[in-house]
Amino acid sequence: MKAVILAGGLGTRLQPYTTFLPKPMLPLGEKPILEHLIDWTRKNGVKSIVLCVSYLKKTIEDYFEDGKRFGVNIEYAISNKPLATAGQLKTAEEFIDDTFVCMYGDSIFDFSLRNMIKQHSAKKAFVTMSLNEYKTNLPYGVIETSKTGKITSWNEKPEIKANVNMGCYVMEPEVFSLIPKNRPYGMDDVIKKAMNRKKLINSFITKKGFIDIGNKASYKKAYQEYIQKLGKI
Repeated sequence: MKAVILAGGLGTRLQPYTTFLPKPMLPLGEKPILEHLIDWTRKNGVKSIVLCVSYLKKTIEDYFEDGKRFGVNIEYAISNKPLATAGQLKTAEEFIDDTFVCMYGDSIFDFSLRNMIKQHSAKKAFVTMSLNEYKTNLPYGVIETSKTGKITSWNEKPEIKANVNMGCYVMEPEVFSLIPKNRPYGMDDVIKKAMNRKKLINSFITKKGFIDIGNKASYKKAYQEYIQKLGKI
C-alpha cells in the first residue's frame, strides 16, 4: 500500500514563514511537519510514499531524497501550478494501482491508521474519511423561540459537538476517474460526486485530536507544544 501526501500548497496564510520554505517543511520541534507525517505513516505500516509537490519543491526533494534515510521509499508527483487538494492528488495517479492512503501535508495525526485501513477493507468502502469528534463552546447565549416569537429557552454559551474532516483518507484507485486533470479541484467536490454516484463513503471517527497547521496562530501554538515536549522551555 502507498500513501499520497499533498505537499504542494502555497501556504499563503502562513506568510512570511512560507516565503522561503514550503508549509510542510516548517519546523515542529526538531523536525519539519512533513517528517512527522512520514514517521507516523511508517509506524502504521505504510512505507511507500508519494509526495505531491509544487511550490518550492526542491526544498522537499533535497531533504527527503528517495526516503531511505527515513525508512521509507519516496516518489515525487510534480505540478507546476496550484491545483487545490484533489487536483494535486490527481498528479499521483500514475503511481497508484491499488487501495491507498491520502493525507494533507499540513496536519499532524495521532490515531491508528492501521485500524482505519482495516475498517476500510472490511466495509468494502470506496473512500473512508477520518473524522475527529470536535467540541467547542459558542461564545453567546443561544435563545430559542416559538413560531409566534415567544422566548422558550435561554442556553448560555452551550457546548456543541460535530464530526470534522481531519484530512486523511483511505481510497480506492477508481477515485481518480472523478478528478479532472490539470485544474484546481477540491476534495469536497470529489466526495460529493462519489456520493451522487452511490459510492460507499465511510467514516473512521476518533476522539484523538489532530493538529491542523492552517495559519500563523495554529502554527505558533503547535510549535510551542513541540518545544515543551522536548523540554526546551
